[in-house]
This record gives sequence, C-alpha cells and structure tokens, in this order.
Amino acid sequence: MSVYTRLVAGLVFPLQERLKHHCTVAVREQMETSQWWPAERLREHQLQRLRALLSEAGRAVPYYRNLFARLAFDPALVRGVADLARLPFLDKATIRAHTEALKHPQAAGLARFNTGGSSGEPLVFFIGRERVSHDVAAKWRATRWWGVDIGDPEIVVWGSPIELGAQDRVRQWRDALMRTELLPAFAMSESMLDGFIDRIRRRRPRMLFGYPSALSHIARHARQRGVRMDDLGIRVAFVTSERLYDEQRVAIQQVFGCPVANGYGGRDAGFIAHQCPEGGMHITAEDIVVELVDGEGRAVPAGQPGEIVVTHLATSEFPFIRYRTGDVAMLDDQLCRCGRGLPMLKEIQGRTTDFVVATDGTVLHGLALIYILRDMAGVQGFKVIQDDLQHTTVLLVTDTQFPVDGEQRIVDGFRRRLGPSVQVQVQRVDQIPAEKSGKFRYIVSHVVPRRAAEVTDHA
Repeated sequence: MSVYTRLVAGLVFPLQERLKHHCTVAVREQMETSQWWPAERLREHQLQRLRALLSEAGRAVPYYRNLFARLAFDPALVRGVADLARLPFLDKATIRAHTEALKHPQAAGLARFNTGGSSGEPLVFFIGRERVSHDVAAKWRATRWWGVDIGDPEIVVWGSPIELGAQDRVRQWRDALMRTELLPAFAMSESMLDGFIDRIRRRRPRMLFGYPSALSHIARHARQRGVRMDDLGIRVAFVTSERLYDEQRVAIQQVFGCPVANGYGGRDAGFIAHQCPEGGMHITAEDIVVELVDGEGRAVPAGQPGEIVVTHLATSEFPFIRYRTGDVAMLDDQLCRCGRGLPMLKEIQGRTTDFVVATDGTVLHGLALIYILRDMAGVQGFKVIQDDLQHTTVLLVTDTQFPVDGEQRIVDGFRRRLGPSVQVQVQRVDQIPAEKSGKFRYIVSHVVPRRAAEVTDHA
C-alpha cells in the first residue's frame, strides 16, 4: 500500500465519514473481526440484531406497528430466521403504497433514493445514515479482501443517474482526492470506447469497478484494437449490478490481466454478498438476513434455486423486512476455503426477468436463447425481448461474418425452445441501447410464469 493510499484510507476517508455523521470506520473494523467468527456465533449475532430491528419497527414504525398488532406478532419470541415466515413479504408495490408509514418518526437525515427495477416502474424509498454506514463498510471490507483500498487509483464504469448527475465541483474534487475516475456507461460508441481505453491506460488503476457488461465491452474493444491492457498493474476488477456471465469474466480477466470479483446487491436491498479471492460468494451476514423462497413463498433448502428475500438489519429508520428482490440464487451449505464463517450464496442466476417462458409454460433461463446467438459467427451484440408468449423480438448487431441464413437459424432455434408457433422478429440495429440506468440486459421478458412452483417477480 502506497503512502498516499494509507493517508486516504486512514485519515481522509474516515474524516469525510465523520463529517457526514456516519459510523463507517467502526462498522468496518467490527466486520473485519466478525467475519472470522464461527458460523454459530455469527448466527447468534444476527439473531440478536434481528430481534432488535423487529422490536424497534413494531414499537415506532407505523406500518409495522399496525402489521404486528394485526398478526399478534411478538418480536421477542423470534427464535430464528424461520420465524420470519409469519410476516408477509415486502415488495415494491407495498413500499409505494405505504412510503410515509414505513418511516421511523424519529429518523434524522433520511436520504431519498429511487430505482427503476427490472419492470421499469420507479420505486422511491429512503435510507438513513445507519444503513449507509453499514453498506459502505461492507463494500470497504470486501475491497480490502483483494489487497486494494480506498485511495488506490480506480476507474469506475457506471451509468446511474444519481452518480452521473452529481458531478459538481465538490464531487469532482473529492473523486480526485480519492483517485477515482468515473467513465459513463451510457455511452459506448466506437470513439467513446477508444477514449475509455486511453483514459484507463493513463490512469493505470489498481482496481476497476463497474457493470460486467460494460467492462467486458471495453475489454473486447481493446482486444479488437490490439491495445494491451494487462501491463497496467490492475489488481482486481469488481463487477456488480448485473449477472456475471462466464464469457464476460474470461474477457475481463484475459484483457486486463486481473481476477474478477463478483458483487451482488442493490440500492434497495443493500450490499448482500461479495466474492473473496478463494471464490466464495460471502453474504454480509452481520447486516443481511437472506431467505430463499419458491413461488409459494416457502423456504427452499440449500442447493435449490429460489427467490432471494432479504431483511436488512441496519434499516430501523426505513425498515426493509422480508424484501423481495426478484433475483434467483441458491444457498451454499459449505464454508469457504478462506476460513471466514460468513455463509455463502451459490450460483446467482439473475433476475427472474432474465428467464423466458415457453408456450407450454416451461420456464427457461435466458441462456437457452443466449447460446443460440452467442455461438453464431458475426454476432456483435444482441438483446432479446419476449413481448408475450407468442411474440419475441431480437435486436441484433452483426458484422460481415454473419451467415446469409443467420436470421432464419435464429428463428428456428428460438422456436425449438419457445414453441413452434412463436413469432420471432429479428431486427438489425447499429448498436444495442442501454437501459435508463446505463446497464445492458440481454434478456427482457414481459411474461409472468404460469406455474406456481416457479419463482415469479411480483415487483
């Protein structure tokens, strides 16, 4: 660690957090101890914090005070995560309908946030200083697992309007002090990509951070341009906010010459899990209770896929209790070789809307269609939109290597998987547009699975 990085991580950043009335440093230091606790001690610590959150919510937060009274739910009687099943799920519709009633009357410094979500419907919610401190601390801890720290040179490829709209002079000065440079994931034209490559080479960052789709896009462009990026001393590429596909990981690793660390979470659900150098996807168990449920809302055992439902233990000012993320994953019943006692997620499969539905009701992962396109010569980019059971649109970017019968092969392949009656429309485009957030999504399905046993998105 350089002298400058030690100065920023040990003095400048803690001073900033203190001025914001955040307890980030103390939380991170506690987390760096608790991560090594045995699993049983972590579960007991989590249970104590869960009871405290439920008690405070039931005492002071209007929505939960009324809910607990109606259900005769006593937080003091909670003996484990399974007892949460007595409470209904918190979904986006509920938050929209009860936003004011979800606020703690004594909450101070609540910040307004919003997210578009997979459905495109905006969700407005509030986050207090306690939660911000804990989320930042969890991310900071995970960053240090990889031998980098706040103050190391960093390139961030991001597209959130919150970040990109906040580039005022104070923010620019702070980013310069922290040695962070932001590249907009909204713009991915040829000239912009050339500029990104040049800025990364000039910055020589110790770490990259961004969407896997954006970082892999930059990596592939650098390879096509014949520009080396593996001689810059990059230690790690942190990716988050989208499903990380194997080919994206390989492209980033090969071009930038560094490992890829997958992170999972969201502005609404919090910093849920992060990958360590040994490969384990560790849940932030000190702050996050994770349940996996099937389409009927019943818990599924480790090793079986289910929708991720989270309770964030640092949200007493605007509680997130049994919040449906709409994401699908499996729990791992093993401990990581790194020795941390933190539980792990296994095979994060992505949004429930990353799945498509065949005409017979079969739910398929989007990879069933992605493989058809990805393995075809000349395909430079694509996006699949399942409008309904009978209509699917494919946006396609191709080059001269695309076969003459390529469109028909796509139609035939999609029909084999979705059903012979499906109308598949292939549209050639110059580039694939990003979502409003700046993210790129390969699969967008507007079809809700009919089978009750399948996980559905109720957002």
